Amino acid sequence: MSSADLAPELFLNRETGQLAFNRRVLAQAEHADTPLLERLRFLCIVSSNLDEFFEIRVAGLHAEIEAGTAAFGPDRLPVKEVYLQVARQAHALVEAQYRLFNEDITPALARAGIRFLQPGDFTPAQAAWIKSYFLREVMPVLTPIGLDPSHPFPRVLNKSLNFAVELEGRDAFGRNSGLAIVPAPRVLPRVIQLPADIAQQAGDHDFVLLSSVMHAHVSELFAGMKVVDSYQFRVTRNSDLFVDEEEVKDLRAALRGELPHRQFGDEVRLEISANCPQQICDFLMGQCKLDPEDVYRVDGPVNLVRLMSVPDRVHRPDLKYPVFEAGLPDNINQAGGMLQAIQAGDLLLYHPFQSFQPVISFLEEAARDPQVVAIKQTVYRTGSDSVLMESLINAARSGKEVTVVLELLARFDEEANINWAQRLEDAGAHVVYGVVGHKTHAKLLMVVRREPEHAESPLRRYVHLGTGNYHPRTAKLYTDFGLFTCNEKITADVNEVFMQLTGLGRATKLHHLWQAPFTLHRNVLRAIHAETAHAQAGRAAAITAKMNALLDPEVIAALYEASKAGVKIDLVVRGVCALRPGVPGVSETITVRSIVGRFLEHSRIFRFWNDGKDEVFLSSADWMGRNFFGRVEVAFPVLDAKLKQRVIDEGLTPYLECEPQSWRMDQSGAYHPGAASTNDGTNAQYRLLSILATTAAAG
Repeated sequence: MSSADLAPELFLNRETGQLAFNRRVLAQAEHADTPLLERLRFLCIVSSNLDEFFEIRVAGLHAEIEAGTAAFGPDRLPVKEVYLQVARQAHALVEAQYRLFNEDITPALARAGIRFLQPGDFTPAQAAWIKSYFLREVMPVLTPIGLDPSHPFPRVLNKSLNFAVELEGRDAFGRNSGLAIVPAPRVLPRVIQLPADIAQQAGDHDFVLLSSVMHAHVSELFAGMKVVDSYQFRVTRNSDLFVDEEEVKDLRAALRGELPHRQFGDEVRLEISANCPQQICDFLMGQCKLDPEDVYRVDGPVNLVRLMSVPDRVHRPDLKYPVFEAGLPDNINQAGGMLQAIQAGDLLLYHPFQSFQPVISFLEEAARDPQVVAIKQTVYRTGSDSVLMESLINAARSGKEVTVVLELLARFDEEANINWAQRLEDAGAHVVYGVVGHKTHAKLLMVVRREPEHAESPLRRYVHLGTGNYHPRTAKLYTDFGLFTCNEKITADVNEVFMQLTGLGRATKLHHLWQAPFTLHRNVLRAIHAETAHAQAGRAAAITAKMNALLDPEVIAALYEASKAGVKIDLVVRGVCALRPGVPGVSETITVRSIVGRFLEHSRIFRFWNDGKDEVFLSSADWMGRNFFGRVEVAFPVLDAKLKQRVIDEGLTPYLECEPQSWRMDQSGAYHPGAASTNDGTNAQYRLLSILATTAAAG
């Protein structure tokens, strides 16, 4: 069956599904069992997710409406209807978010001695310090803009903090526009911690937001005029970069020139103080060319993301998740080094329950080892401060052949990757940007070492393949698998992928890897069809898959067909899932769960029963069109029987048995939470910490 044969009603909408995921994240902030400062962090994560959602997905809807597109996507919903559904759901989500912030989290923090002070809360000592801070640190860098024919409305930066100041009276030139705009420069900190000696009580943590500081003293900017009030606002813009890769000769130079335009894309959202008069709101809405559905009145800071730093600035272990020490497999602890450990057999790491340090050590050892002649690595996201990249630079400087396939178009990491590209080239590394029209998303690291004693070849390859980025910080927050191996056929496959990325030539058949855009989609469909055939022949058949998103219509159609044949299908999809489970006669044997917890579920695992042969693949790819056809991805098998069982026992089974973190989807697409407690033995992440971490006590 083709996806074209399915009724549009059998597909759920991607945009509303993304909002539903963020509602599940907000539920983590609502849970009383979640430590208080972690509740604040989850609240901020929702705001960060919504920022990107508006910058990319809602911006896309605006573009489709402007282009006159009637409908797109397998659900065939009219674009305007999707836009209105998104607006309704986003407004409800934001209202719930600020209600939680004002009525629950902020009062609870205050009871714990962590306060966000408003001007009416200042003690005389605090008021004096804040006024001095404004005059000393803030006022000198502000540029108030009085609106008149000579001073048109400024084009404010994407997601920047701004103030609309309502004025009365005339200035020195006799002007009286009644309104001024004051942008807050990005060099100013948005959250300011007051000195301990003026805290309201000893040991407390008193913070004041920049918006409160400016609100209290904005009159200092308009001498001789009356400030009626000031209202913070924030504009979100389309941030999708456009670079015609086929037309440019130097992708890095073109991208460097395009990045500044991200700050001035088309407006897609206006956030504004709840108390802003309607006439000022209408004026701002008109300046931004937005509709009422795009305006979000908020009772609190217009940018909750700025509060993300607070949990890290407050030393209150009792209000955070308990710390743990990531574990190490015994065969790594007992080996003399990573290369020796890999020679003894394949190694599997499950982050963050197990340490990311072996990946760092693998690259550091390779950079130092005089017998290592070449290192090749793909880089998608690694951050602006990366020990892995420093190791690659050191290896290049020592004369090794270092090749880095660096994805310049990794969204919101473009600038960091451009900077790394320059440093790598300066050190003598070969830097390539992958393949035109396809983002390089595969996670591959290969070390080539001279070993004359090795029977197969004097040059032996060692590889690491992962489901997550080479990013030490996110490896502590995201769940991901990494596999080390020197298996000749797998390392030959990895080498072939690197040859495709850096050179020219037709794709050759790989031994074990499924590779996008060539064979991954076809092999996933083939494996699903094989399970369907087994079920139709009366044999046991089952599929278990874990991923971030399931959107590809052909895969969904194949899963529906498998379900009709009786294949038992368990899907763990963290984010957006366009498949409807439990539809009579279509998907009765399919269950869909979403797991949301302390760590971001990020690993992709595909398990096919295959008449008892039990194939297990790990991958960097979700089951989405962009992963199958618009990216270079790999799915790699776990061949070692013990490690395969580990993936099943640690990466799949706990999530199928998990209740506290689990949300079950019904056939309407609605999600229903599991048990409320997050601290018992059925919590998947808690169980994995207790099994894999050296010391663990998880919330």
